[in-house]
Amino acid sequence: MKLLSYTHQGRDSWGALDASGQGVVDLGRRLPAIAGVRGLLEGGAPALAQARQASAGAAPDLALADVQLDLPVRQPRVFCIGVNYAHRNAEYKDGSDLPRYPSIFMRVPDSFSAHGAPLLQPAESQQLDYEGEIGIVIGQRGRRIPRDSALAHIGGLTCINEGTVRDWVHHAKFNVTQGKNWFRSGAIGPWLVTPDEYPQGLGHLRVQTRVNGETRQDDTTEHLMFDFAYLVHYLSTFTPLLPGDVIATGTPIGAGIRFDPPRFLQPGDVVEVEVTGVGVLRNVVEAEAR
Repeated sequence: MKLLSYTHQGRDSWGALDASGQGVVDLGRRLPAIAGVRGLLEGGAPALAQARQASAGAAPDLALADVQLDLPVRQPRVFCIGVNYAHRNAEYKDGSDLPRYPSIFMRVPDSFSAHGAPLLQPAESQQLDYEGEIGIVIGQRGRRIPRDSALAHIGGLTCINEGTVRDWVHHAKFNVTQGKNWFRSGAIGPWLVTPDEYPQGLGHLRVQTRVNGETRQDDTTEHLMFDFAYLVHYLSTFTPLLPGDVIATGTPIGAGIRFDPPRFLQPGDVVEVEVTGVGVLRNVVEAEAR
């Protein structure tokens, strides 16, 4: 299933994309006891079975073009993994060995826009950058999850643009928080795709980022230093992972900061992040009003 959260004529709901990819089956109306995509994930296999039954072969209630998409899971906790593609570690040209453990930082939900909503270039910086990533959405709660069972805790995948304001990343010595949490500087969406849509598994996925149609980033999960199972295992060691939590799994080489001169995003630029089996997350850059 492709699960989405949306607003239509002032009403918040959630649902599934129909087989054509152009219609929305309103599961909020059909399954009123389930409170959104997060509630669906919290309900586990029985709730997912209800949703599949309710959406299978159902006529769409709304055209996708007529709804305003929200983040697939509203108000997620977002764990971000830094420098997770081996090529990107080499991109730093600092002679460092491959890391023993992942680098991690957090983002607040309102630092992300939904699919189709603008990315905001802040008035305080001209260094808004893109980072296309594969997003893991946790489906099953867990703490100290063994690596060999970690994939069973994944509720779905999504696309992420982990947008970054580069000069603000360097304001402090030991953290990147302020450069990574500008209001609506990144995006998540357009929907969450459940693991049953990946019969070949989650081991060989591709992520691409395009700016105005030009491919800037293109890599596969075969080059991850820390794979999905390890990330779920590692994060769950120090904190319980909850249904609806999102893990941004890292970005490949090719971010704007790495060009000479750097190629930062400007108002009017169109940024697309495409992930195998999910589709395309698309946003246009706008200048944020003060």
